[in-house]
Amino acid sequence: MNNWEQQRNSLFGLTEGGAIVHRDKSGKVRPNWLCACEQERNLTVGLMDRVADPLNLQKAYKRVKANAGKGGVDGMEVKELGKWMKDSFHDLREQLLKDCYQPDLVRGVQIPKPQGGYRQLGIPTVKDRLVQQAIHQILSERYEKVFSENSYGFRPKRSAHQALAQAGKYVAQGHEHVIDLDLEKFFDEVNHHRLMWLLSRRIGDARVLNVIHRFLKAGLLQDGLMSQRIKGTPQGGPLSPLLSNIILDELDKELERRGHRYVRYADDVKIFVRSGTSALRVKDRISKFIEGKLQLKVNGKKSRICKGHELNFLGHSILRSGQLGLSEQSEQRVKQKVKEITRRRRGVSMSQVLMELRRYLPGWLMYFRYAMMTRKMEHIDRWLRRKLRCYRLKQCKRVIGIVRMLRNLGIEETLCWRTALSGKSWWRLSNSPASNAGMNNHWLAEQGYYSLSDNYKALHRKLL
Repeated sequence: MNNWEQQRNSLFGLTEGGAIVHRDKSGKVRPNWLCACEQERNLTVGLMDRVADPLNLQKAYKRVKANAGKGGVDGMEVKELGKWMKDSFHDLREQLLKDCYQPDLVRGVQIPKPQGGYRQLGIPTVKDRLVQQAIHQILSERYEKVFSENSYGFRPKRSAHQALAQAGKYVAQGHEHVIDLDLEKFFDEVNHHRLMWLLSRRIGDARVLNVIHRFLKAGLLQDGLMSQRIKGTPQGGPLSPLLSNIILDELDKELERRGHRYVRYADDVKIFVRSGTSALRVKDRISKFIEGKLQLKVNGKKSRICKGHELNFLGHSILRSGQLGLSEQSEQRVKQKVKEITRRRRGVSMSQVLMELRRYLPGWLMYFRYAMMTRKMEHIDRWLRRKLRCYRLKQCKRVIGIVRMLRNLGIEETLCWRTALSGKSWWRLSNSPASNAGMNNHWLAEQGYYSLSDNYKALHRKLL
């Protein structure tokens, strides 16, 4: 960027990408931002016509069908949506164009979080998902032009790995202190009035605004009880991710206005600074902005200042060189999942256990493939092989069963009996000479064992 462009952006409150910053240094909304919004409203007066366009609805139907998922409170499943579309397509379009479409109740579901507690999901009916997807497709075309370059969550052609790569660059440049902001129950705390105000700044079609408002206010049916929502956009519908980015775009613009280096993935915000003193100051000021201007809550207990290697950003830590590592939380999580699969009292065959590991581990490794974790993979591999040996021994149940199994694996007769009669625990037996020799790495591979260490090294050879 040349000097003239810098002066222009400073004068008009623009970011490097040309987007207008919401507020000036005093915190007031910029007049030129309001002017740009006025122009956008004039261009979107007939936006519902595009939402209800047959081609857009057909595209939305294909996306909802591809995403699959469970049905809502009306009992309709995704596979039934095609027939419903044939029968009700014209009625749906008429309801949207005449501003009389009424969403159904949302089915409430709570799922446990890895860190503890529960995440509230709201599962709309299949037809409501269709309408939300149709709105999402049209709105995202317009909002993608103004969203920040440092926002990576729920956006086309952007991924978690891109967010991690950008965070790594900041750390490599010397911005080692990370402000890890935790927005407390973000999706449950969204202020409806503020969200509708933001949407009304850029959308000139009242029909679109009205149907979004109805979606926000749709009741939540959970455990047989219906509750009216006065805030929040529960995760589960196609529209919620876009609305979350619209809300937090003002935070993005404020961080850019202040010149901070940051990365945001959905509601996961990381700000990178050079010193601990600066980190304390920035954390305090940004927290006040979030709670004061955006009317969201910052979780003071979970928000912290840390170094990159202590971070848990999208499951990764960030090393001083800027390379990615595997966070402690992610390592513990994969071990916990493996423990559940290899639990000795499950009563399933060894082949079933190995098949479940082959379903889970390749996907896990593919996501973490860029992390520097050779030693960790070797450690987990050794631990997992021992877990499988322990599982196989437990299946033998009796002394004679252990002897027969080890004998079939080619172990000398005396050693078979000595191992079976030792009286040691199953876990200790799994590391005995007989177990290691009989159920060696080659034997496990023949049974279908997926080696994290070997496949990780193969992946890295391809990446290099």
